[in-house]
Amino acid sequence: MKINRHLSNNLQTAELLADYLLINTIEDSTDLLGNLYYQGFDIIIMYQKNINPDFFDLKTKMAGVLLQKFANFRMRLIILGDFENISSKSLRDFVYESNKGRQANFYSNLDEALKKMY
Repeated sequence: MKINRHLSNNLQTAELLADYLLINTIEDSTDLLGNLYYQGFDIIIMYQKNINPDFFDLKTKMAGVLLQKFANFRMRLIILGDFENISSKSLRDFVYESNKGRQANFYSNLDEALKKMY
């Protein structure tokens, strides 16, 4: 995994780059979150391809558990991917509602995320 650092408004952002799943289980997310938290990051940017597809199936409750962990650490999560043509109404609603807040956001690309997250 490679970490690209972005800094704006005194907020440290970690953009995580990898060719494999960074989060396959809840335990993976806990380890990753703790590691990045103690490195001083405020925001984590991840790509959809690096997260277990179960996260995007809301019936598994993986998204809720994972996002609760991020909230507990007061760490923002931004997920980059293709969220325009989501077939699941519940996931589409979840993405829409999440993007109204600041805890977890879903964007199509890094430029969009960097413009909207600060």
